Amino acid sequence: MKLSVAIALLASAAAEAHYTFPSVANSADWQYVRTTANFQSNGPVTNVQSEDIRCYQRNPGTGAPGVLNVTAGTGLAYNAKASISHPGPMAFYIAKVPAGESAATFDGKGKVWSKIYQDHPTLGGSMTWPSQGAKSVTVQIPKCLQNGEYLLRAEHIGLHSAGSSGGAQFYISCAQISVSGGTGTYSPKNLVSFPGAYTATDPGIMINIYYPIPKSYTAPGPDPETC
Repeated sequence: MKLSVAIALLASAAAEAHYTFPSVANSADWQYVRTTANFQSNGPVTNVQSEDIRCYQRNPGTGAPGVLNVTAGTGLAYNAKASISHPGPMAFYIAKVPAGESAATFDGKGKVWSKIYQDHPTLGGSMTWPSQGAKSVTVQIPKCLQNGEYLLRAEHIGLHSAGSSGGAQFYISCAQISVSGGTGTYSPKNLVSFPGAYTATDPGIMINIYYPIPKSYTAPGPDPETC
């Protein structure tokens, strides 16, 4: 009996350490962000070849109820629930909705994603991450974007168990936004697809962050685009 209780407590603690990214700005959960498959369990994606690695949607093909109006060149807060409790990198990708579609219907398939934000650890006696413990991370929406609707993909990778293939934990969601005030000169050099952007053995995905403590870190995927 005592063993079963201990196992149950450990499982509960593990679940509480997980998180979701359900909202942007000051909105309600899942108002502008597509409901993810982990909206109750908080569990991560661990297979980078899975379709879940794109937006981790609970119901693929079903968009969020609304599209958030955003001004190019301003910061947008993407919120975690309850907080980003694992060590690892935070990144944001954006995909332009094609003509004739809407942010609520666009599936985000193909090489349509460009990275617009990537954080990095502080190295030394340990690896410390700027997003760890945060309840919100602000991403700058590029001033040079074309006006129109986009999917904005938030991605945090928990590296606490990443010493073997499949050990990294991906926490993902996609927000629906409509950008105005952009200059229209955005011309990304490295468009990627999800799945396709990563492999399970990329050095930024399969890594032991504890011992020996790494002296460098290379984030997976392309470098962030600039205007």
